[in-house]
Amino acid sequence: MAQELGTLAQRTADRLVEKHVGVVVAAVAGDTVEIRGAGSTGADDGRVPGPDTLFEIGSVTKTFTALALARMASVGTAALDEPLADLLPAGTAVPSRDGRRISLQHLATHTSGLPRLPRGLLLRALLNRSTSDPYADCTADALLAGLARTRLRAVPGKRFRYSNLGSGLLGLALARRAGTDYESLITREICAPLGMTDTVVTVDAARSGRCAQGHARPGRPVAPWHLADLAGAGALRSTATDLVAYVRAQLDGGPGELAEAIRLSRGVEHRRGPFARVHLGWMAHRLHPRQGAHLQIWHNGGTGGFSSFVGFDPEKRLAVIALGNTTRRPVDRPAFDLLHTLQQQSAAGPN
Repeated sequence: MAQELGTLAQRTADRLVEKHVGVVVAAVAGDTVEIRGAGSTGADDGRVPGPDTLFEIGSVTKTFTALALARMASVGTAALDEPLADLLPAGTAVPSRDGRRISLQHLATHTSGLPRLPRGLLLRALLNRSTSDPYADCTADALLAGLARTRLRAVPGKRFRYSNLGSGLLGLALARRAGTDYESLITREICAPLGMTDTVVTVDAARSGRCAQGHARPGRPVAPWHLADLAGAGALRSTATDLVAYVRAQLDGGPGELAEAIRLSRGVEHRRGPFARVHLGWMAHRLHPRQGAHLQIWHNGGTGGFSSFVGFDPEKRLAVIALGNTTRRPVDRPAFDLLHTLQQQSAAGPN
């Protein structure tokens, strides 16, 4: 089984590296894990990326933010239906619509009605096309000042509308409630219980030598992104090793202190259609019966120089992680294909 799983992971890595500088692919089937790399980290020594290479994981960060909410809700330090305004500084103007206030659950399921980006960010990017770090000025003061001038596109709770702003505000609000910063919150509530030592916002000197270099396209390196106080939307860096530990918790329930939070995060759902829904932080869909009716829970991510994907099937205990250090081509499609292949093989049973 391990040999076949490794072959499939390597085949996917080789397929991805045709459009990327370097990639790492992890495949999980039950208790078996195989991690394969291809290409280059982008460093001068030409190393092949491996299990402990750090990548920006972009919006996969949102699943950590939502799990932190579920963790705090499960121990009573926050509530899913608690208004966002209750966790922000006194006097902060938070938009509402038709008398409905934005709750923490709305933020975690992208049903807040908030726009995709903080107010003014797109205009600043258009006026300053040379910027390579578009979210660096998203301080708490700037975010909350913009929030006061923001109009909701829908009544909270009614419609799915993907929002980096909403996820960033959720991370900011939870950190304020916990009396700490976002990175420390995620470390304490998620990474420490799971033994994830390389999932960070800020890369220290000890880890810097293991970082992949991001690229806008092969041959064009780009600087790292920094999301300031919008960190909950996409600021984390991580490794395949850490993300395997993360999806194992999703597949097996996680340790005691996280088990209830994981159950809660998947118990909440907003239906987007007959086959698609969104949980706390995670997208989910069930394939058409002609494709086996398999369940796929997932999130992808992209920053200025990186592309990422984490997907799993809790019913069959299967997962795929793909990390690439080029943003021009997402890693999603080959990663989904690998997950579907593992699901089909599992349904067929042993040869």
